[in-house]
Amino acid sequence: MLLTCFMLVCTLISLPLSQILFLFVFFCNLLIGRGLKAYAQLPDRKDIDIIATYSDASGAIRTSRVKMKDLSASWVLENPISGDPGKQKGSQVFKLKDSYQASRRSEENVEHFIDDHHWQEDEIQNRRKASWSPVKFKRQMLRQKRWDLRTVDLIRQNKEADKQMEATSAIEDLKNMDPVVNGKYSIWRRDFENPNSDSTLKLMRDQIIMAKAYANIAKSRNQIDLYNSLLRHVGDSLRVIGDANSDSELHPSSLDQAKAMGHAISFAKDRLYDCHIVARKLRAMLQSAEDNVDSLKKRSAFLIQLAAKTVPKPLHCLPLQLAADYYFHGYQSKKDLNIEKLEDPSLYHYAIFSDNVLATSVVVNSTVLHANEPEKHVFHIVTDKLNFAAMRMWFILNAPEKATVQVENIDDFKWLNSSYCSVLRQLESARVKEYYFKNHPSSLSAGSDNLKYRNPKYLSMLNHLRFYLPEVYPKLHKILFLDDDIVVQKDLTSLWDVDLNGMVNGAVETCKGSFHRFDKYLNFSNPKISENFDSNACGWAFGMNIFDLKEWRNRNITQIYHYWQDRNEDRTLWKLGTLPPGLITFYNLTYPLDRKWHVLGLGYDPALNQTEIENAAVVHYNGNYKPWLDLAVAKYKSYWSKYVRFDNYYLKLCNLSE
Repeated sequence: MLLTCFMLVCTLISLPLSQILFLFVFFCNLLIGRGLKAYAQLPDRKDIDIIATYSDASGAIRTSRVKMKDLSASWVLENPISGDPGKQKGSQVFKLKDSYQASRRSEENVEHFIDDHHWQEDEIQNRRKASWSPVKFKRQMLRQKRWDLRTVDLIRQNKEADKQMEATSAIEDLKNMDPVVNGKYSIWRRDFENPNSDSTLKLMRDQIIMAKAYANIAKSRNQIDLYNSLLRHVGDSLRVIGDANSDSELHPSSLDQAKAMGHAISFAKDRLYDCHIVARKLRAMLQSAEDNVDSLKKRSAFLIQLAAKTVPKPLHCLPLQLAADYYFHGYQSKKDLNIEKLEDPSLYHYAIFSDNVLATSVVVNSTVLHANEPEKHVFHIVTDKLNFAAMRMWFILNAPEKATVQVENIDDFKWLNSSYCSVLRQLESARVKEYYFKNHPSSLSAGSDNLKYRNPKYLSMLNHLRFYLPEVYPKLHKILFLDDDIVVQKDLTSLWDVDLNGMVNGAVETCKGSFHRFDKYLNFSNPKISENFDSNACGWAFGMNIFDLKEWRNRNITQIYHYWQDRNEDRTLWKLGTLPPGLITFYNLTYPLDRKWHVLGLGYDPALNQTEIENAAVVHYNGNYKPWLDLAVAKYKSYWSKYVRFDNYYLKLCNLSE
């Protein structure tokens, strides 16, 4: 009926059939849509068609059509229609919300507020494609923006809270710190000391420097009154300071004096200040101070060397008393005991070359005390003619239990003469005598260069006898060389079992980083040295050395020593001493021993590791601070003195005590 009427109307207005059909479909859709809308708004209808939008497992946005009756009771309308539904006009957009999911979503939004922005953009595009409401989309974007701003604000607040906690902790630490620290005016002050503990003292000393500078300027400008005034204030400040090392030690009038000095300097500055003149004067004062420091260093070096080679009166007394009794009681005719052991290569043999009776006794006593089998230990002591009687007398009266001791006089080695020995020939030369005795320093300032090498021990053949061990002991296979300034703390017999791998000398290396390498001891500017040796080769120490005498003889080591000594007659390859020629002679022939065998430095370094000292087999007092001198480092002296028998008659007679 409807179609017939519609076609009649179209015929009357003469329209084509295709247009008539198009208009018919359009009007039908219009009528059906209005009918459905009116039907949905009827109050008695309980069910609603719902387009549900959701994301699947892959994250893609999906839509589906559901009925209101298909939803569970937990789903509610977020903005339900209130009032008469008939009064509602236009299309209505409802938002369905599940109460449980809503609470979970709010938590997830807080936990995942920094989700990937690319995902958000894709999600927005998908939702747009799914016909999302523009109003809803805008609200979501605003909500996301608020979350981002809130996140930034929370992070900022967290950082501020951390900083506040750190500041509070620092304040509490300062409150708990003791401000009373005994400081002293020193550029080497430790970091933890109170920097203000000597502020007044430092101020007064700085004032003295400035006052002296202005006083010199005033004198050069003929302002005598100002010159005298400044010098008077300088004298007053020096008297107030006295020997104080901190503010607490200053005189109570120090602040008043500092103020008075400040006024005097201010007055002088107003009248004399010229930047260039003051700077030039301070530079001159600095140069003068540096010259004074250099002079004091040379003075100190001279005095230390003088003290090191000066024999204390008790030590001078000891060999005199022993020698007197040796001849008085006729001990010169006494024969050595255990002669058969002296050349037995199966025993443990030690070589000690010294003119110091007390020091040699400590070496022997400490070695025997720690030996597991003292009866197998043989000590070969060589001394000079002057001390032979005293040395022999001491070991006759104080022979170590079970061990064997032989004392020899170096002058009895007739083969050791200037025709065979290069060093003896050089020591007898006029050039060396001139070096040692002509222009010998008689004052604190003269002859400060090479003071170390002016020690008499470098003139003694006892110091060079170590290079002739196979000649001195022709029947021995191995021997342990010991200096007289060492102390033995463990049994040393394991050294005879060390495989030297064809080397001649077993020694502890002394190089650490760039220190104690060959370039420290040898002159590498000389081509004779630079072409034959490596400047970075590691140095080693004399003092405790195990020598393979069989390998020594096979390689003719003594001849190598003579070769280089002859080329150093003018002392251009190295200075006098035994370590430089030792490094050359045993170059590539030295086997490095474990450092625990030999710890050095007790004669010059007060900062050695105490544990290393106590665990060492041998400790060495190399340096000027020998343990029998007053110069000795106090904390190291006990390692040596406990092996001295201070109850000995001769030690008491010469007032030798701990």
